[in-house]
Amino acid sequence: MQFPVWAPAAHRVELHLQGVRSEMRATPGGWWDVEAASGPGADYGFCLDGGDPLPDPRSRWQPHGVHGLSRLVDHGAFPWTDASWHGIRVADAVMYELHVGTFTPGGTFESAIERLDHLVELGVNAVELMPVAEFAGDRGWGYDGVDLWAPHHVYGGPAGLKTLVNSCHARGLAVILDVVYNHLGAEGNRLEQFGPYLTGRHRTPWGKGFDLDGAESRPVRDFVIENALAWLRDYHLDGLRLDAVHAITDTSRPHIVEELTARVHELNPARFVIAEKPRIDPELIAMGVDAQWSDDFHHALHALLTGERTGYYRSFGTVSDLAGALLRPGQLSVDAARVVGYAQNHDQIGNRAAGERLSMLVDGGRLRLAAALVACSPFLPLLFMGEEWGARSPFIFFSDHRDPDIARKTSRGRIHEFEAFGWRPEDVPDPQDLASFERSRLDWGELSREPHRSVLDWYQRLLRLRRQSPDLRSGGPVRVESNESAGRLELSRGEVRLLCDFRGGRATVVTGGGGSNWE
Repeated sequence: MQFPVWAPAAHRVELHLQGVRSEMRATPGGWWDVEAASGPGADYGFCLDGGDPLPDPRSRWQPHGVHGLSRLVDHGAFPWTDASWHGIRVADAVMYELHVGTFTPGGTFESAIERLDHLVELGVNAVELMPVAEFAGDRGWGYDGVDLWAPHHVYGGPAGLKTLVNSCHARGLAVILDVVYNHLGAEGNRLEQFGPYLTGRHRTPWGKGFDLDGAESRPVRDFVIENALAWLRDYHLDGLRLDAVHAITDTSRPHIVEELTARVHELNPARFVIAEKPRIDPELIAMGVDAQWSDDFHHALHALLTGERTGYYRSFGTVSDLAGALLRPGQLSVDAARVVGYAQNHDQIGNRAAGERLSMLVDGGRLRLAAALVACSPFLPLLFMGEEWGARSPFIFFSDHRDPDIARKTSRGRIHEFEAFGWRPEDVPDPQDLASFERSRLDWGELSREPHRSVLDWYQRLLRLRRQSPDLRSGGPVRVESNESAGRLELSRGEVRLLCDFRGGRATVVTGGGGSNWE
C-alpha cells in the first residue's frame, strides 16, 4: 500500500512502519511517498530529516493518543446495516447536542447507544456530536483537536464511532459532527513540522489560523476539505457543523466555507453543512451552507429570563429584543429554516465560570417558557444534553493537558478570564481538575424524580406538537406581538399560538384555533 505525506520543507523523509524505517521518494508539490506491504492494525509514523517518528497528519486512528504512532484502518471492513437510511431534510431537523465523554457514565461512543431510545422518545431526529477528533489527554471539550482525521481513542476510536452512527440510523436519528477548522490545539500539534499548515498572518483567539490563502495554500485547503469529506464518507455522517467560521480568515475566492460546502454537496446532495457565526449573516448563507448557528435568539431570550446584563447580554433584556430576534431572519431576507435556534448549548453553558445551566438560573415556569419558544419558533430547534429534564449537573470547561506548561496556562487563563467579572479565583473550577469533568456528567437518575419528570413531559409534548403541526415547520410564517409594559409576547404560527408571560414566568400553548390550551 502507499504511504503519501506532504512535507515540502523536508530534505529527507522516512516511513517508520512496525519499527522499521524505509526511505521515501520525493514527488512533485512537496509530497513524499513509498509503497510498503502492510495492513489494518499496523502502527506507523513519518521521520523528518532523521528525527523521531511523528503521527501521520492524516492519521485515521491514534490508539495511544496525540503523542503516539498512527494505526492503519480498513474503513471498508465495518459491517454497516444502514443501507435503507436516506437521511433527513435540514428543514425538518430537531437537533440534540451532546458531549460523548459526559453524556453517559461510560463516556464512549458505544455507551451513548444505551440512551438513543430516550432521544427517540423525546422527539429529536438528529444527534449533534461535539468534536471527537483526537485531542490531548483523556478528557476535553474537543475544540483543541490536533489529529483531525482520527476519532478520539478514549471514546472508542473509528469502530466505536461507526457503531454509534449505525445505531442512530437504525433508530431514525441523523448524526451531525462538530468540526474545527479555525485553529489547532496547543498540545500534540505536529502539522507545522510537516509543512506551512498554519500562519501568523491570520490570528484567532486561540492562536494561529490555517493558511488558506497563502502561496502554498492549495494543499492546506485540500487537507481541510478532504477531512470534511472523509468524516461524511467513512463514518456515514449526515452533516457537519463548522465551528466559529468568523474566526476562519480566507481572502481567496471562493472562500473555504463555500468550496467545502460545494464539495460536500457534490459528494452527496443529502449531506449538509451548518456553520456557526454569532450573528445571522446573509453572506454566509449565500456561500451555500444549509444552515447557520446564530446567538441572537439565545442572547435575547437568556437576558430576558435571567435579568443578566453583563458581557454580550448587555445589548439585550427587553421583550422587544426577543421579538426582534424572532423576526430578524425575515428582515434580512434569510429563511428562518436555515437558522438554528436554542435556549442552551455547550458554549452558552460552559463559557460561564461555573458552567450553570438555565435550570440552575431560573424557576421551572421560565424553564418551560424557554422550551416552548424554542419548539414553536420558526428556527431549527437545538437542545443541549440534559436540557430536556432540567438537569442540575453543570457543564464546566474541562481539559486534560499532559504538558505541564500548557496545563498551567490553561488553568491560569480560566481564572484570569473571569476575574474581570468579579469572580474569586477559588470559585472558578480548574479545567485540569478531574472533578470539573466528573461534575459535568449527566445524572440520568434525575429522570425518576420530580420536577425532572414533569419537565421531560413538557419537552416531549412540545416536540410532538411541532412534529404533528404543519404550522410549526421550520421557516413557516410567523407573527409576533409584544407588550413591553406587561412583559408579554405572543408568537403565532398558523393555528398555533404561544402566549409568553415573562413577568409571571408562564407559557401557554393554544392550538386548533383556540380549541385546546395547555401550559
